[in-house]
Amino acid sequence: MCGIFASIGFEPQRRAIDIVAHRGPDGSGWETYESSRGPVALGHRRLAIIDLSDHALQPMADATGRWHLTFNGEIYNYRELREELRSAGAHFSTESDSEVLLQALIVWGEATALPKLRGMFAFVLWDNVEKRLIAARDRFGIKPLYWVETAQGVAFASEIKQLLELRHIARSVNFARVHDFLLTGMADHTSETMFAGIRQLRGGECAMLDASTASIRRSPVIRAWYAYSTATISIDEGEAAKRFKALLTDAVSTHLRSDVPLGSCLSGGLDSSSIVCLMSDMLGSRKGGPKVETVSACYGEKSVDEKPFMDEVVRHAATQPHFIYPRVEEVFARASDIAWHQDEPFGSTSIFAQWCVFEEAKRAGLKVMLDGQGADEQLAGYHGCYYYYLDRLSKDRQIGELLAVIWDRRRKHRTPLRQQFDQFVRPLLSERLRRRIPAAPPTGPVARHYGWLDTDIVASAGNPTSAMATAVAPFGLEVPHDIKSFCFATAYASNLQLLLHWEDRNSMAHSIEARVPFVDHPLIEFSLSLGDQHKMVRGTTKKVLRRAMRRILPDKITDRHDKLGFATPEEIWFKGILREPVIDGVEATLRRFPGLMDPDETRALVRDSLDGRRPFDFAPWRIVSLGQWGERFAVSL
Repeated sequence: MCGIFASIGFEPQRRAIDIVAHRGPDGSGWETYESSRGPVALGHRRLAIIDLSDHALQPMADATGRWHLTFNGEIYNYRELREELRSAGAHFSTESDSEVLLQALIVWGEATALPKLRGMFAFVLWDNVEKRLIAARDRFGIKPLYWVETAQGVAFASEIKQLLELRHIARSVNFARVHDFLLTGMADHTSETMFAGIRQLRGGECAMLDASTASIRRSPVIRAWYAYSTATISIDEGEAAKRFKALLTDAVSTHLRSDVPLGSCLSGGLDSSSIVCLMSDMLGSRKGGPKVETVSACYGEKSVDEKPFMDEVVRHAATQPHFIYPRVEEVFARASDIAWHQDEPFGSTSIFAQWCVFEEAKRAGLKVMLDGQGADEQLAGYHGCYYYYLDRLSKDRQIGELLAVIWDRRRKHRTPLRQQFDQFVRPLLSERLRRRIPAAPPTGPVARHYGWLDTDIVASAGNPTSAMATAVAPFGLEVPHDIKSFCFATAYASNLQLLLHWEDRNSMAHSIEARVPFVDHPLIEFSLSLGDQHKMVRGTTKKVLRRAMRRILPDKITDRHDKLGFATPEEIWFKGILREPVIDGVEATLRRFPGLMDPDETRALVRDSLDGRRPFDFAPWRIVSLGQWGERFAVSL
């Protein structure tokens, strides 16, 4: 895991790589070349994980001096690829996966090499003979790669702040993407960022730039190198669980390849617990072998505290636990630094909790951490999927099964019966019955429309209305309308990319490599090909994972149905000790970006949220975070 930089045309500025020293404290490299487009620069900050010797420093050149690579990530199947390349005549002078990637690109070319790679990666390859640059990002966008183009040149970088170091790069708001963030919390769902003019390669994309002559077009040619399939396979429950278990076990095994100490994040949920227990079995932790070191965030508020589940996994897997207790007093004290590392505003204080976990992992001397991101997207783990599930049963008039699901949700998730009945059963009743069984009167806070984003500035950006439609269009995917389309959209185009962004920046801020075995492409492709019956069955989510892990996890975890993740007691904090800091933060944002939001409507939304007159959500924090981001990066309208 590292930080990379490349530019063509810009005056070489080494500070563009040194500003991300946190991504690579173990070494740095900087090389410059010449082209008809102007100077070429490649930079690298190294976090040494595999082959710790200086022979693996980057930028890395082949023996001829023609090819030069700067690479961020891990190629988990590098050992297998090395043997295949040796059979093709390649020679190696290091034990690193970086050299395997370099030789694969040279021997096979990017069109053949990229589909062979199993891992997380973002890289730039410079051909100093043909004066051609190639950049690529892994299938799901685990590792970041941003780029910017001006009249002066083109540059690529691991983090946005590196591109802001270049001359004549404006720090201004991209109104459409900021609108999406404020309204829905979505980010990383398009190639655009919240900085106007700064873009990213999306997962599974590569870019090529020819700098051999001044007459050839300056803009990079971007194409999708990864082709996914939306086909569904038909297998029974037992076979699905068997294959899922084999793929997840193999994914965890390959993700353990490391020359430095590693551990795992543990939330006590199904996903992270599965990874921890598989790691324990592989390392022989319960039989006297090395103990898995786990790091967990805990709270005194029982509504979000998962420590009883963590303790169950710690006992079962014989781990060496580390527990931290994020303190409400530190939320605002840390927020500006977190925003700087995230490069963009972030959606909730759960990112603060994740920051604290990686901070503790660093104190524990861990350099690689496995985490459970990606399972919910591929296995319909979000409770929002129940809308599509119940809607299908309602449209198909499967009344018996519809009622069974509603009751099971009430039993396992405490979802109110009347709420489900009114939404999915009442429309099926005759007019006579609907009159006899009127809808329940509203209880609790009532949602109303707030015109806080009905401003001229937002209108000038085209009044964007569907962030999800914007996200899925480039992939040829459908806007979610059933469980399958929801899983594809969230895995390839929206939720997962945002979670991976937070994971990468929070881990790298502490010079830690975060690995996500659930996003191993053979596993996620298999999961997405499974029918809905392997994912949601009445009140049970992630059915195939639960069955696959039945004798590996403690029953208390396998049978768990509540879902928290990296939750924080945000509502309690905001309505209590953080109330005034939130209100002050909203006012600071209104001052920072005048005209972006309607002041009176924004204040009403926040006040009603804090006073309980509207359903609580993360909108107040998003407004605060936007202002902190604007202040830290000196962003202007």
